[in-house]
Amino acid sequence: MTDKPQYVIGVDYGSDSVRSVIVNAADGKELATSVFYYPRWQKQQYCDAAKNQFRQHPLDYIEGLESTIKACITKAGPEVAAQVKAIAVDTTGSTPVAVNKAGVPLALLPEFEHHPAAMFVLWKDHTSVKEAAEINEHATKFDTNYLQYVGGIYSSEWFWAKLLHILRTDEIVRNNIYSWVEHCDWIPFLLTGGTNADDIMRGRCSSGHKALWAEEFGGLPPDEFFSSLDPLLKGFTERLYKDTYTSDVSAGKLSAEWAERLGLSTDVVIGVGAFDAHMGAVGGQIEPYHLSKVMGTSTCDILVAPNRDMDGKLVKGICGQVDGSVIPGMAGLEAGQSAFGDTYAWFKNLVAWPIQNLLNNSTVVDVQTAEALKEEMIGKIIPELSKAAAALPLDEKAELATDWFNGRRTPDANQLLKGTITGLGLGSDAPRVFRALAEATCFGARSIVERFRSEGVPVEGIIGIGGVAKKSPYIMQMMADVLQMPIRIHQFEHTCALGAAMFAATVAGIYPKVEEAMEAMGGGFDVEYFPEAGNAEFYNKRYTQYNTLGKFTETTV
Repeated sequence: MTDKPQYVIGVDYGSDSVRSVIVNAADGKELATSVFYYPRWQKQQYCDAAKNQFRQHPLDYIEGLESTIKACITKAGPEVAAQVKAIAVDTTGSTPVAVNKAGVPLALLPEFEHHPAAMFVLWKDHTSVKEAAEINEHATKFDTNYLQYVGGIYSSEWFWAKLLHILRTDEIVRNNIYSWVEHCDWIPFLLTGGTNADDIMRGRCSSGHKALWAEEFGGLPPDEFFSSLDPLLKGFTERLYKDTYTSDVSAGKLSAEWAERLGLSTDVVIGVGAFDAHMGAVGGQIEPYHLSKVMGTSTCDILVAPNRDMDGKLVKGICGQVDGSVIPGMAGLEAGQSAFGDTYAWFKNLVAWPIQNLLNNSTVVDVQTAEALKEEMIGKIIPELSKAAAALPLDEKAELATDWFNGRRTPDANQLLKGTITGLGLGSDAPRVFRALAEATCFGARSIVERFRSEGVPVEGIIGIGGVAKKSPYIMQMMADVLQMPIRIHQFEHTCALGAAMFAATVAGIYPKVEEAMEAMGGGFDVEYFPEAGNAEFYNKRYTQYNTLGKFTETTV
């Protein structure tokens, strides 16, 4: 570190919005933040929830990138802008897109502007369930287990299943695609002015957890593995990559075009990208064997362990274990739940249906007043439900649910599974059902912890980050009770963006290792939830009931 102030920018692409932050590299203090909600996504353009199709237009990403960084620079001032040293980016994943030879997403070409198959296939798009099942069956035919580092089960949320589905179902994209690129790998390519898809630097995080890359395989599985699954995949490995890079590596410097657009210098270094939860774990100051839970629309659970401890261990049914995917030099293990906050949002929308659909037809209020009332009332639903649910007595015979409203990510991915609610009666009101859903999400978290432990990987504590962790004391206390472990909540509100900023500081050479950036820029924890010992027996019994319901649910698929 020098005496002269040095600043870095972290960019965090979430499911609904992108946020950028400017922080002081010396202490992690936030100078400015800005958020941009994707306008096309807000209108659910190019999506069809009934088909589990969720696509995002690259213009949402580009407009958001420019808008948020420029807004941050305006707030921070020209003196800060002059001392910005690096930018690093995290995104959702697996969220890939078809690109041409120049590395341009097809949706940015006029003929594909409104073509869903030419857009980014969001992580929660499950249109490729059939393809994922075929990959899992196909992998059993080979002497090498190419699924061994992704928990033994390939998911429809991931890279190859999505590519195969797009190639099979859309001839126009099939005839124009050159390569297939993750969102977190494309944004650094964009910022550095890349013009050749072959030059895209692929992150260790995205490639190892979602694309079957492994050092043991010498890179990706061979072409034979994919072309024998479907000839449409023939030749794709040659147009993808062999080498991958950890996020402490530079992807290049800011291009002249983007420097002008953002008001920054071309000396600004751009880091190799990674997924949001992985950088969020760094921002949340992850420690070995402490599970970092990024709790938003879904959860992504990250654990790091020294490589020597993982020698010979392969954890079944998780989303991968990859050397350097979180902290370079350590094994990064990923798990998660496909629906967490989305479960609560679904129930909120369910009970809000009369407000959304009837208030505008009222003859008592005008349209403007109706909209204001709707916004106010809907905003109160989850807090009021939480308050009412917390007041309910513990009851072993209460309503019970599973949390698979968007399939199951881990343990043992199965995106065909559906959420269930049982034990309903005429006394089942909204707070009681909400409590059952909250319990289900906490039991889903416990099943992940128990899988790690059963596979010989200890879980010694929980670190909570993300919107639910910061905003819902009711659910966090319940989770501490269900897991029978304390949960520490990181003090920084935008932890994923902070993690990206920590990597930016490392890429810029301000810190030699990201661990040092974590220590200097972290800031620690501001809330801790402790389990109530008297509730342990109750939740143990309820967890058994949850597992029984889950087994029944699986037999009905």
